[in-house]
Amino acid sequence: MTNVFVIGSAGKVGIRLVRKLAARGHRVGALHRKREQESDLETAGATPIFGSIRNIDAPSLANIMHGSDVVVFTAGAGGAGIEQTNAIDGRGLEIAVEAAKLAGVRRFLLVSAFPEAWRERDNSEGFENYIAVKKLADAYLADAELDWVILRPGTLSDEPGTGLIKANAAIPYGTVTRDDVAERIVGLIEEPAVRRSIVELTNGNDPVSHAIAKPRR
Repeated sequence: MTNVFVIGSAGKVGIRLVRKLAARGHRVGALHRKREQESDLETAGATPIFGSIRNIDAPSLANIMHGSDVVVFTAGAGGAGIEQTNAIDGRGLEIAVEAAKLAGVRRFLLVSAFPEAWRERDNSEGFENYIAVKKLADAYLADAELDWVILRPGTLSDEPGTGLIKANAAIPYGTVTRDDVAERIVGLIEEPAVRRSIVELTNGNDPVSHAIAKPRR
């Protein structure tokens, strides 16, 4: 059993991850920012922890996550604007990384984004800011003295998971279901040898359970 602290636990990937972790016998602390999310997280099998990554400092967050074995950061502004993106996807990630270091939590998994996302489109200023912030967040975590993994899923869909993915340090851009992203995160949590690695992820032809990134030692 692993003690997992999930930031962004009530999101579309987060809630799926919580359910899968609890079903496999892991203990889940679920940080959430809306009171009405508490019952859904309890039903999913987590211990809800009320708080916002926007309104907490690193020492306070470290106290909350103390005793965890791994932190998963899957929080995001979800298109709510540049200010929210900067605060959650950017500064929020930095606060979480510093909190993990203070709390002595070595393992840290970040759900990020493909840098190539929607390059064929004429994208808005907000989307371009999102991509830039995600890349800076990746760089911040990669520079930390933690056993980190950065997961970069392709375009996310709410279709049922296929159980078949393509995952490696660099792959062509594509789509992937949120179910399969959550399943891959569970696999990464259960594969401690995978560390200090970037894993790109789309749907493909390999069973999720067999798609293991090559660890850096």
